[in-house]
Amino acid sequence: MDNKRSSKRVTLHSFNNFIKKIKLLKCFRITYQVVWNLVLIFFIIFTSVALFVSAAGAGYFASLVKDEPIRSKEEMIKDIYDYEEVSEIYFRDGQLLGEVRSDIQRREIKLDEVSEHLINAVIATEDEYFFEHNGIVPKAIMRATFQEFTNSSVQTGGSTLTQQLIKNQILTNEVSFERKAKEILLAMRLENFFDKEEILEAYLNIVPFGRNANGWNIAGVQSAAQGIFGVDAKDLNLPQSAYIAGLPQSPFGYTPFIRRDSKPTIKNDITPGLNRMKTVLTRMRDKGYITESEYKKALKYDILANLAEPTPESKEEYPYLTAEIINHRAVKIIADHLLEKDGIVLSEIEDSEERKSLQARYTALAGRDLKRNGYKIYTTIDKDIYDAHQVVAKNDALFPNTRNHANQKVEVGAVLIENKTGAIISFVGGRYLNEGEEFNRATQANRQNGSTMKPILAYAPAIELGLVQPGHIIPDTKYHYLAPPQQEVSNFDKDWAGLITVRESMVRSRNVPAVKSYNLVPREVSREKLHAMGIFEEPTEGASIGGNAGLTVEQNTAAYATFANSGNYIQSYMIEKVETKDGEVIYQHEAEPVEVFSAQTSYLITDMLRDVLKGGGTAAALPGMLKFNSDVAGKTGTTNGTRDSWFVGYNPNFTLGVWIGYDTEASLPTRFDGRGIGYFSQRIWAHLANSAFDVNPEFIAPKDPFKMPSGIVRQSFCGISGLLASDLCREAGFVRTDLFNAKFVPTKVDDSLERVKYVIVKGEPFIALDQTPSEFVRNGVSIKEEILEDEKVAEKLLEKFKDLIPSKEVENNGKTPSALTNVAISGNKLSWTEHNDNDIVGYRIYRAPNGSETFTTLRSVRSDEQFVFNVDKNPFAYYITAVDAAGRESKPSNIVTTGGWVKEIPKEEEKPDPKDNEEPKPPKIPKPPKPSNGDDDESGND
Repeated sequence: MDNKRSSKRVTLHSFNNFIKKIKLLKCFRITYQVVWNLVLIFFIIFTSVALFVSAAGAGYFASLVKDEPIRSKEEMIKDIYDYEEVSEIYFRDGQLLGEVRSDIQRREIKLDEVSEHLINAVIATEDEYFFEHNGIVPKAIMRATFQEFTNSSVQTGGSTLTQQLIKNQILTNEVSFERKAKEILLAMRLENFFDKEEILEAYLNIVPFGRNANGWNIAGVQSAAQGIFGVDAKDLNLPQSAYIAGLPQSPFGYTPFIRRDSKPTIKNDITPGLNRMKTVLTRMRDKGYITESEYKKALKYDILANLAEPTPESKEEYPYLTAEIINHRAVKIIADHLLEKDGIVLSEIEDSEERKSLQARYTALAGRDLKRNGYKIYTTIDKDIYDAHQVVAKNDALFPNTRNHANQKVEVGAVLIENKTGAIISFVGGRYLNEGEEFNRATQANRQNGSTMKPILAYAPAIELGLVQPGHIIPDTKYHYLAPPQQEVSNFDKDWAGLITVRESMVRSRNVPAVKSYNLVPREVSREKLHAMGIFEEPTEGASIGGNAGLTVEQNTAAYATFANSGNYIQSYMIEKVETKDGEVIYQHEAEPVEVFSAQTSYLITDMLRDVLKGGGTAAALPGMLKFNSDVAGKTGTTNGTRDSWFVGYNPNFTLGVWIGYDTEASLPTRFDGRGIGYFSQRIWAHLANSAFDVNPEFIAPKDPFKMPSGIVRQSFCGISGLLASDLCREAGFVRTDLFNAKFVPTKVDDSLERVKYVIVKGEPFIALDQTPSEFVRNGVSIKEEILEDEKVAEKLLEKFKDLIPSKEVENNGKTPSALTNVAISGNKLSWTEHNDNDIVGYRIYRAPNGSETFTTLRSVRSDEQFVFNVDKNPFAYYITAVDAAGRESKPSNIVTTGGWVKEIPKEEEKPDPKDNEEPKPPKIPKPPKPSNGDDDESGND
């Protein structure tokens, strides 16, 4: 019974446990199904997103590379192994100037000629999976892409050696996703055509390595080994290999060499390069290329002590010229050729960003082609003249021996242009090379051109329109700019010259007349003239006297050549022709003259600029510095603060422009060694011209002068107004003569002058009063009062035209002059001193014979004549009276006698005059006769 119950209990317990298990299993199954479904859903979503992203990425990648042509193996071989086929540059006469290597020296080498240490160092540093990947490392690309999209501060890059080779040899350094996509595509394609050793060899021959001991840029491991350590690439030891392998990351940051003042030298601090070498060694150790012992030994190696020394080399002798030809002229010509070849017209592309991008891309392609496609570039440069000019530039004795706050010496830029073609025959880029560049001060430096701008902008446009002519009068008086803030226009001497002609304003380089002349011309006309001469800046009042944004020496010189070319602007150029290695001419310069001014305007400007080199001109000393005679015209220029000094001169054959100043635009000394700064720019101009004359005298000193065109006449005019001379102007001797464009000869007759009667008081002329006694009055010419309203005009007019009488009337003080008391006779000399009153116009001498009480007038003496009179030794008595402008006469002076005169003359008692200011009437003194000429028995002092 108990057993049965016990059995029943066991059975029930088991059943209960079974039920519980069923419930637990059911719960697990539910949970499992939920989790599984969730995982499945997430997997499906992730897979879908991944597929979508992959598809989108693939589509985007395809869109980026759709325009990239599918290159054959032969094409890729040509591109990769075409390191460079040297282009050549030639002088004007066909002499070889040099080879185009940009400024990179490269020597090709085979892989088996490279140190194993260097190969291992490059792979460990630049591409550790080089021998495993197929051109790209996806993980590295994804990492770099993620960093790019998240704008991460850490940019690790994702380029393999294969990709770097593609970028350097086939693509450009343009930073864009399109270029990167093409790089990836081409890298994978390259891996199909090339084995690893071929790719590595090509890479080691193209990668840049900074500078060598001579300071020149280098590429390829052989040039690096020889240029940095003076050994071949196969002989590089471990630390040398590690140092070189570290350079490609920042060639100019890690290189130990620089150029300073045109000379190679070692950097003061090469720590960055040493730190980079340590990084390379660390990676080599970590990758198992070297042992710990080799690592430590390499760190102790003295890199500085083992650097190569500068060596004599057949380097470029013409750094300024080569850089100008390649970097600024040839590359543009070839870029334009490539654009034309691809049917692209940049001017037709409306999107400015797209236009800039295309320009940058094709410029980069042109630079690459120039280095490797074997072009022949023929220049306009005359080798012998160019060489002579560089000697002049190196002559320190020609320059002010001063330095600015940055310890810089005075620099120079100069350009010599052949007028009829625009060909640049020679130039001077500077005295010293800046570190890391060949900055050309003749073609790249934009400097204010001071008063050399006046003929170009202030006067030539106004002459062209007939608004002024050389003989026109433009007052040099106090004047303010019309444009706000309407500051006062000042001349260099802080003074004004009054009424002067345009010619005189040009010769003396006056600012005020130049600004006034500029303001006569409509702005659109001024703008048109500037643009036609290749000067693309907004014309302003300040620009008319040189306060502009700045011109290069080349621009300024070419603008002046316009005047030498009868008003036709011909753009300056330096490359005559470019040929391919097969002899195909892809560029031939063709001059395209642009008429800017008439031949008449140009000749008038030239004729005025001739006078700049004559007496009174700002360059009067220059002709004496020349060793040749020629019809030279030119203009000086100095900017505010004396930051720049210019001289641009030309004759029928050439135009030569010279600028001197500091690179930092600091002020030059206004005077040095007792001479103005303008003397130095003129002296340098003369030496450059003389040195060119030694080479080619026929070109520099043509026998024929500038030819005067038809339509130029020589016309007389009144020097007071610039109008046709009146009879009175001719009588007064104020007629001047100058050249005019026949179309603009003045037709109005001058009416500014009038006849006047005047007297001299205290040495100054004044208009006489109606009552002024005639014997003291002179006939003269005065200018109308309204013209003399400006005090400075009146002052300068009277200085310039000595016989011109001011319009101011003589003073009338309303009082009778007091009697003279200082009359004396010594020997046969009767003398007296000047009266103190300010209105005395003259004196009368009276004489009475011996024994007579009657005095008669002997002579009248004007106030500006000598107060000494020769008298006879016979017995006579004399006295003198003073006469004022109103005709009032003083009482007799003290009486003096000669020759034993003894008759006593009773004195008249003095009585008070009942009427104020009534003229006294001396007794027995007859009315004065007309002035005697001294032909009496006594000799007068006329």
